[in-house]
Amino acid sequence: MTTTALIVGDLQAGIVDNYPFAAGVLPVVEKVVPAARAAGIPVIFIRFGLRASGLDVAAGNQVIHALHGAGTLFHEDSAETLVHPRIEPLPGEAVVLKRRASAFAGTDLDRILHAQGIDSLVLAGVATGAMVAATFYDAADRDYRLTVLSDACADAEPDVHDFLVNRVFPARGADILTGAEWVARL
Repeated sequence: MTTTALIVGDLQAGIVDNYPFAAGVLPVVEKVVPAARAAGIPVIFIRFGLRASGLDVAAGNQVIHALHGAGTLFHEDSAETLVHPRIEPLPGEAVVLKRRASAFAGTDLDRILHAQGIDSLVLAGVATGAMVAATFYDAADRDYRLTVLSDACADAEPDVHDFLVNRVFPARGADILTGAEWVARL
């Protein structure tokens, strides 16, 4: 039984189809996801969505307020918040809805991981400076071993991505691999 899970975050239809930096990681993730499945590694998809009513949007949180105001792009019941169809979850695979940057904040992700005996996470998704970084720090605080797939993550600001992947994450003990390097190790 594996103790590793692949976390694929925020690669949902509306983000991938509207943000070129996000679309750029999809070809890598399209190779990583089936390789993980073939190796018996659970794939857990994370999607971001807010209530259309705005009940979960605090007026003082400018980022969340702006996302909510972007039309249905980030409304939880919108098709735009579903995992992108090119990497669609298989029946039985976990899909976790989150309402903030970290995949752990206010979700049952930790419960899902512990129930499966997972102690090591491989992170992929967008944006590096948001979902990936927030989930990385949250996971590290929960004592998970971490790997970040450098070319399966991206940020609208390439220098933010480079700084996090090349300096911050390795300094905090993460393994940094490309998708192909990780697949070769399976």
